[in-house]
Amino acid sequence: MPIQFKTRDGEPTAIGRALLSWWNGLDDDRGGRAILRRASSPTQIALTAPYQRVFRRLRAVADIHPQDCERLAALVGLLAYVKTNESRPIPQAMSECEKGGRPPVSELRFLRLLDSPDIETLFTGLRRVLPLMKHQIDVLALANDVSFWGDGVKKQWAYDYHWPEKTSS
Repeated sequence: MPIQFKTRDGEPTAIGRALLSWWNGLDDDRGGRAILRRASSPTQIALTAPYQRVFRRLRAVADIHPQDCERLAALVGLLAYVKTNESRPIPQAMSECEKGGRPPVSELRFLRLLDSPDIETLFTGLRRVLPLMKHQIDVLALANDVSFWGDGVKKQWAYDYHWPEKTSS
């Protein structure tokens, strides 16, 4: 079973609290954040000292199965890019139009994210999308979605994305 960082009620689990505590400390660990941001894949992230430190911290709180390690590495790498913990659902944050009338993440880019067949592809896509969202995302929602990435999460994202109305020409 994948790691659950947040309950259905939105409350952090023990491992979710540990992850949030680590993420909140990233502002004081600029070197660690930089190392994680330079890694271009979950494998490269797993080979870094900052990841190994957070991995051990999380493993002390909950059992982490070997099949969860790549997803956890991708998550830690993505969280190095997040600057603000925001409570909106991720697809909603991707699709809410700003003053210019365009969503931060276009339909096409969003569809490419939904088409991510594996964690490495999702990692690459989300890493490119986070700057478009001004590095603001719900940390624990991202953690759960990466942990449970599959058809269920993809469908929920599709339901939560605000699809623009098509105008007839």
